[in-house]
Amino acid sequence: MPDIDLIHEDAHLLVLNKPAGLLCVPGRGEDKQDCLSARAMRRWPDALVVHRLDMATSGLVLMARGAAMQRALGDAFAERRVHKRYEAIVDGAMPVQDEWSVIDAPLMADWPNRPLQKVDPAGKPSLTRWRALSSSSSAPDGKAEATHLLLEPLTGRSHQLRVHLLSIGHPILGDALYGSADVQARAPRLLLHASELGFVHPVTQQSLCLQSPSGFDFSRLTARP
Repeated sequence: MPDIDLIHEDAHLLVLNKPAGLLCVPGRGEDKQDCLSARAMRRWPDALVVHRLDMATSGLVLMARGAAMQRALGDAFAERRVHKRYEAIVDGAMPVQDEWSVIDAPLMADWPNRPLQKVDPAGKPSLTRWRALSSSSSAPDGKAEATHLLLEPLTGRSHQLRVHLLSIGHPILGDALYGSADVQARAPRLLLHASELGFVHPVTQQSLCLQSPSGFDFSRLTARP
């Protein structure tokens, strides 16, 4: 059985670190049955999905142990009582500052190009906070500009972070869905990682903050292929 990167385990819930390229739940077809939830259920038969990450995204995934806990944690997500933070490396230089900025852009399905999403005034309200940790704006000749970001989605729309960053001209490196050929070529995978989950445990009432650093090598990624 493939290894599972376990971050937290108790009698009520699990937090697992999903690798990039692995589905959270089974897809269509025999070749898409290996996924995080299937791996978890082999070890914890009561493990149930609470939320998902895109296949291309790595990082922390919260799973419930039993239907009652699944409902409680699902309510916490729906009521925005779960703190979520991501790391990303994006194309282009963005200002490094202590304050958080907000992308406020409604999103909806791009029906002719499913599963793509798009910014549209008729879409659902969507908010993302971002702050730049470092930028290669002063990189020497021969280097490509890039920025290492912290991201906090305040809503949970499909592909929200990817589309929001694209909408302000800074697609995530390695994005095979939304990036240009150059953006895709600059990284072997989508450089988006769910690095932090914070919430109050529904049973113990303890505040939990689980972390998983991305491990992205920012200096190497500013070199053009």
